[in-house]
Amino acid sequence: MAELFNVYPLYDIEPVRAQGSYLWDVNGTRYLDLYGGHAVISVGHTHPRYVQALTDQLHKISFYSNSVKIPLQQELADKLGALSDHPDYALFLCNSGAEANENALKLASFHNGRTKVVAFKKSFHGRTAGAVAATDNPSIVAPINYNQHVTFLPYNDSEAARTGITSETCAVIIEGIQGVGGIQVATDEFLQTLRKRCDETGTVLILDGVQCGYGRSGKFFSHQFSGIEADIISMAKGMGNGFPIGGILISPKFKASYGLLGTTFGGNHLACTAAIAVLDIMRDEGLMENATNIGNYLMDGIGQIGGYKELRGRGLMIGIEYDFPVDSLRKTLLFEHKQFTGVAGKNTIRLLPSLAIGIDEADQFLEALQHCLNAKGATVTQGAQ
Repeated sequence: MAELFNVYPLYDIEPVRAQGSYLWDVNGTRYLDLYGGHAVISVGHTHPRYVQALTDQLHKISFYSNSVKIPLQQELADKLGALSDHPDYALFLCNSGAEANENALKLASFHNGRTKVVAFKKSFHGRTAGAVAATDNPSIVAPINYNQHVTFLPYNDSEAARTGITSETCAVIIEGIQGVGGIQVATDEFLQTLRKRCDETGTVLILDGVQCGYGRSGKFFSHQFSGIEADIISMAKGMGNGFPIGGILISPKFKASYGLLGTTFGGNHLACTAAIAVLDIMRDEGLMENATNIGNYLMDGIGQIGGYKELRGRGLMIGIEYDFPVDSLRKTLLFEHKQFTGVAGKNTIRLLPSLAIGIDEADQFLEALQHCLNAKGATVTQGAQ
């Protein structure tokens, strides 16, 4: 019997149904989803408008290649440009966040002819060759993934950025809020320094919005809080609410030519339909505003519970760092309280729920967290915020 290549540690849970912020397993047990499958579920599981849009499209045409006109791509570009406030940026569609970052780096190198890349400590940009080279995790960089051209600078260190970005730098790639790195939020001053230094040196500034983008922070892209414009913005996870799709928004300073970038599956009919439905739901249901409101509610509630070392985040991208390993806490939340959460490193619980999550779901988490910390005997003191 053929076997799956065993690279994922699995929980003994088999979800078979989902709705909104909940999952049901094969035994009928209900779970609260506070992780969204790594920030993928943006508008809620099986949202009726999303399901209907994909169902209708399946009855028409599900796929053809980019050798023919696909008007859905232009509709997606128009709606994405409007909701993200980037109407003059061009859109290139692909299939994943890693592929989006790969194309962003490639486009930057085509643009200025350079090879050197600046990335940051604790970064994660994907597992394909160019993206993983700019990821600060040697354990997933294979010998074939040449990365001698990448320099990793400290995150939120403006002085290091001023000296580390030079006229030889091709691109700076940064997450406005680091996800895998522990929900580290870039300061306004740091992002403004990067923008200024990139302008001075002719370097392309790439904002990786794969996890922190698509409304999760309360703005469409988290770097918009800092008042800067990126040259290229990558996105994926929440873009299709579970349907694989990624893309890059590209500043008008870049010029397209036939064959410069390409993809077989990127921008197919079903993927575009999924992404259009997500944008329509986000707009009509005010989900960016909800991300701000429920995010603030959660942060306030976690702050009142205390017991943590540091509380970080923005909107519905929250990291709770403790002074103890959180593996047992995460398992208790999952198996006793039936709540999915994530982790970043060994000591940080990571919350990435649907942008449509409500007060009731937030209260369920806060109650469970309080119960877990009381049972653990954690010192209930106010942590740093």
